[in-house]
Amino acid sequence: MYNLKNLYTTYSNTEGACGYGDVFQKGYGVETAALSTPLFNDGLTCGACYELKCVNDATIQITATNLCPPHSTGGWCDPPARHFDLTMPMFVKLAPAVAGVVHVSYRRVRCGKQGGVKFEITGNPNWNLVLVYNVGGAGDVNNVRVKGSNTGWIQMQRNWGQKWDTKGVDLRGQALTFQVVTSDGAFKVFRDVAPASWQFGQTFDGKINF
Repeated sequence: MYNLKNLYTTYSNTEGACGYGDVFQKGYGVETAALSTPLFNDGLTCGACYELKCVNDATIQITATNLCPPHSTGGWCDPPARHFDLTMPMFVKLAPAVAGVVHVSYRRVRCGKQGGVKFEITGNPNWNLVLVYNVGGAGDVNNVRVKGSNTGWIQMQRNWGQKWDTKGVDLRGQALTFQVVTSDGAFKVFRDVAPASWQFGQTFDGKINF
C-alpha cells in the first residue's frame, strides 16, 4: 500500500548524484527524482523505483537518480523530511506547475527496464571503477563482485552512488564476469560481460536483467 508519511514533492533538473551522469544517455529519461537525505540513504537507494500518488489520484513512477541536498529547494529537502524533487515533465503529471510543492503518498515498486544491466568501466590499471545501471527488479544494488578470467571472485566496494571499485588489482586483458545483488537479496551472474579486449571508458550490456 501507499506510504502515507509526510512527504512533499517539487520539480528540479536532471543532473544526478548517483554516478549516472547523463540520465538521458543512460536510458532513465525524465522519469527520475532527487531524494532527500533520509530516502537517499547515502546513495544506497540509487536506482530504486517509486510510485508517487497525488491527492487527485494521479500516479507516476520514477527512478531515484540524485540527492536533493539539505538547505536547498526552499528547505523541503532538509532532514527529517522525506521528499522527492522531480523533473518538470513528471511533476506536471501530478499537479499544475504553479503548485510548486504538493503532498503525495508513495511506495516502492519493481523497476521495469529494457535490455540488460549495464556496466560502465572506468579507472586505471590499479583502480577499476564500475558504474552499474539500468537495473530492473528492486533497482538498487547493494553488492557487486567481479571475476577476471585469471582470478577468483573479487569483492568490490561501493565508492559512491552506484559506482563500485577494486584497488590494486589489474584486470586488463581478462574477460570480466560480474555478480550483482540487489537490495531484496536477488542476485544474478553476468558471465564474460566484458571481453578480454575491453578498454577503460567502455560500457557493456549484461544481456539479462532482474
